[in-house]
Amino acid sequence: MLKTGIKIYNTLRNVVTKVYHILELKKYETPKGRKEVIENIDAVTLALFKQSHGIATKKSLFKIIAPRCSYKTLVVSINRILELLKKIVGFLTISNRFNCHTIKHTDVTDLPVCSVRKGKSHKTMKLFASWSKSSKGWFYGLKLHLTTDVNDTIVGLYFTSSNSNDREILKKMNKDLTGVFIADAGYISSQLERDFFIENKRMLLTCSRSNMKKIATFDAIELLKTRMQIEDNFGNLKQFHNLVSTVCRSPRGYFVNYLSSICSYMLV
Repeated sequence: MLKTGIKIYNTLRNVVTKVYHILELKKYETPKGRKEVIENIDAVTLALFKQSHGIATKKSLFKIIAPRCSYKTLVVSINRILELLKKIVGFLTISNRFNCHTIKHTDVTDLPVCSVRKGKSHKTMKLFASWSKSSKGWFYGLKLHLTTDVNDTIVGLYFTSSNSNDREILKKMNKDLTGVFIADAGYISSQLERDFFIENKRMLLTCSRSNMKKIATFDAIELLKTRMQIEDNFGNLKQFHNLVSTVCRSPRGYFVNYLSSICSYMLV
């Protein structure tokens, strides 16, 4: 790697090391047997480095860092850390809730696992993926449900198959959160608003469709204007942290890609 790349990598490794020790993740390492060629801290750091620097594949990462191991060893090492990434992302998400803003946004984005042309023959993610239609058209894959506050801090996330009920996921994902939640017209439901409402603690505001007439206060209109902020989070995750991938060869590889993308977005 270039000197600037080494400096960035070392800075990222220091951050990962701190989180690693705070969560006491060392206890999840295998105590016996041969020492891993790439230790867990380095594997996590490499995964985050890949996502935060626009490196599309592990093969490209292997060529850039030129590790003293085989390409297969690098892939196995990175895929091995899925459970660690779950714990790190969970810790960061829960930590963000303590000082988060009262106003929050909830939305969902598509995660295609392959092109539409290959959807019918795709086998790697067939246990998790399904067909669905978004504003951009049909896709075969998953969904990422996200809740952020007005400061773009992630306080809730959920992965589902693409044919899931977004309204049910909204309730499940935000069951422990309070505040004013802003969502788009896809979440319009009087039943959902009643079920989600907790007096003096929690309420849901949804945008109206173009063919609807809905009375709203000035304050509600101003709050609804902030809804598009969550699209910035999805845009950053997809454009700058490689959230979407269609080249992984195992379900574990896909989920490591998703979680390392989110983790790098939250840490870097």
